Amino acid sequence: MYADGSTVRAAREQYFAANGFSDTTYREKWARFKLGLLPVILPNTKSRQQALPLHDLHHIATGYDTSVVGENEISAFELGGGCGHYAAAWLLNAGVFAMGLVLAPARTYRAFIRGRHSRNLYRDGWHDSLLDLSVAELKKRIGTTSDVRATAMDRVAFALTVWAVTAVLCAPIVWAFAIAIALRQ
Repeated sequence: MYADGSTVRAAREQYFAANGFSDTTYREKWARFKLGLLPVILPNTKSRQQALPLHDLHHIATGYDTSVVGENEISAFELGGGCGHYAAAWLLNAGVFAMGLVLAPARTYRAFIRGRHSRNLYRDGWHDSLLDLSVAELKKRIGTTSDVRATAMDRVAFALTVWAVTAVLCAPIVWAFAIAIALRQ
């Protein structure tokens, strides 16, 4: 998809053009995008503004597209590798990861394992110099150049992530039922 010899800057421009994005979307007050046919509008928080450029470079390094399943994969990849101090990345990835468990469970699992064996960009944060790397250098830096096999610890981490994401996403529903029951008594 992105030529290994191309600069990350050129690949990101290609990514922007293919998806209707630009670097101005990093600074807009509201994030507007479609998840499949579903239009989504979210506040573009400072945490999201900081995470999004790294997220976009992860798309380039992994080859995961921006389709619904591609977003499921990139979310699993990022959760597997950790989202560092980017709260927005943790939260948004959790929701999309959960969707991936339903829509494409095997691909979501493989992307999570791939992320576990990567060194994603959330660890070191944004540096303008990332744009000057070749795509091949970015892939090597992140560790997306080789296939990986799941270890026992990877499988445990996946199960714990599924449990944590389910608990976090279901908590408001459980709380609402508990409050409703308490108010009826």
